[in-house]
Amino acid sequence: MRSLFRRFALVAALAPAAALGATLSAAPATAAPVSESTLQADIVRLTNAQRTAHGCAALKVDSRLVTAARGHSAYMAQSGSFSHTGRGGSSFAAREKAAGYPRPSAENIAWGYRTGKDVVDAWMKSPGHRANILSCKSRTVGVGAVYSDNGTPYYTQDFGY
Repeated sequence: MRSLFRRFALVAALAPAAALGATLSAAPATAAPVSESTLQADIVRLTNAQRTAHGCAALKVDSRLVTAARGHSAYMAQSGSFSHTGRGGSSFAAREKAAGYPRPSAENIAWGYRTGKDVVDAWMKSPGHRANILSCKSRTVGVGAVYSDNGTPYYTQDFGY
């Protein structure tokens, strides 16, 4: 079981009043030959497939949430940190609002996965991440996938009401 925990690297956060989360660690994968934009689109598509299969409406991509998600992924990739706490001690809600999005709902983060499918599959196996994905109250999403200098991909998925 311990090796399973080492293979996954995920953290989930719900809105501050109902925070849920898990931190698992893993050795990063080598960079996948997939563009950041392809990874982002794959994660949105696969997330929406999960949502519709479970009775929720598909999420609409919001450029403000993409900006917040990409910014946080870039921060993690540059700093080597893996946390919902971002530059200057920011929370996901503060980052979403700073990007102009008025109603943040949740954030999922991950690192080291080679494909969008791998990321979404792992999130769906984690109760906190799954709850974020399957919250029918969320209406919008933004995904940021950013490679670090050593090729490790960092992912942020921001949700909004």
